[in-house]
Amino acid sequence: MLGKVANWNFDIFLFDKLTNGNGLINLTLHLLNQYGLVELFQLDMVKLWRFLVMVQEDYHSDNPYHNAVHAADVTQAMYCYLQEPKLAKSLTSYDILLGLIAAATHDLDHPGVNQPFLIKTDHYLTTLYRNTSVLENHHWKSAVGLLRETGLFSHLPAEDRLNLERDLGSLILATDISRQNDYLSRFRLHLDQGNICLSQASHRHFILQMALKCADICNPCRPWELSKQWSEKVTEEFFQQGDIEKKHKLEVGPLCDRETNSVGNIQMGKAGVLYIFVLYLIFSLNLHLPPLPTHLRLHDVRGGAAVCRVGPFLRHPSVSDHAGPHGAEQGQLGRPAAGTELRLWGGRVRRSQRRRRGRWRRQTRFNRRRSQLQRITSGKQRILTLLVRPLTPPPDPGLKV
Repeated sequence: MLGKVANWNFDIFLFDKLTNGNGLINLTLHLLNQYGLVELFQLDMVKLWRFLVMVQEDYHSDNPYHNAVHAADVTQAMYCYLQEPKLAKSLTSYDILLGLIAAATHDLDHPGVNQPFLIKTDHYLTTLYRNTSVLENHHWKSAVGLLRETGLFSHLPAEDRLNLERDLGSLILATDISRQNDYLSRFRLHLDQGNICLSQASHRHFILQMALKCADICNPCRPWELSKQWSEKVTEEFFQQGDIEKKHKLEVGPLCDRETNSVGNIQMGKAGVLYIFVLYLIFSLNLHLPPLPTHLRLHDVRGGAAVCRVGPFLRHPSVSDHAGPHGAEQGQLGRPAAGTELRLWGGRVRRSQRRRRGRWRRQTRFNRRRSQLQRITSGKQRILTLLVRPLTPPPDPGLKV
């Protein structure tokens, strides 16, 4: 099954079952070996295995969503992004090693609740990190602690180890959803100016940050069978937090009340914004994924209108599935020229959706008018019947027929 690890439809749930719950260990070790990073960085296999085992054990298996399976899923998605030809030609071995370790440890020791919950309960982590990226800082420090405990990079110079730990923290901290506007603004500025050059280390690191953000929230872009499972798991984790808040008479956080929310309405409320964010990152990074899954193509009207608004970041129709962006130079990430007609995986977004909405509205108006006429007609018939009946005298009970 590892032969299909570069496939976007990779079933991480099946892989975790086949490995007897050790999917994160086996997947990360396979990817490190596939890139030749074990030999290149002279990593001790005993230390590496111990590090991966401790990483997997530090993920809480009782968390419905933030567990080792999620970490393995993000690592596999990160590998798909790293395989994109433009990134593969520019990234160094150090970049790849950093990206894979960051993906495997990005949610290390996640408690299964969000930052507002930790603040409301006055958790010690909020005091330690001063209410700023509390969970992400904890994930980073936990990963550094395991690296130092196992001595995985103890053979490297001290300065190199410190730089690796700092860069690892920079990637993990980028997954903080509360800081996404800062990263998106910076990313959009780079795209507008067209000055992203992958030959510069700082630009490559920034692209790794954006790629990890993509991998962390890519569940809606997976096939429906996988996406549905992830939706149910993340919703259940929300509800479990809400149950704890009710038990301790705390204010229930948004989307955490299982009595007033369901998987469906939570996903309908969040799918539009989340999916736009994923599309924005993926297409701006020019990562050519398979066609849009059916469950995302069948968006509601609001979702369709929202996708049209991110049109400037979609591929140009003249570009094939294996080509780069229209007008982009080698080694740089570009965007199509303004005013050009754009497509979403080969399908015309605006025109086709307008046609569907138009047909639906016309059919709805026709059905509504037909129902009104039927009610009016049936009402007139009843009125006429009531008016005619009294004109016929009732039979005399005393007469025999």
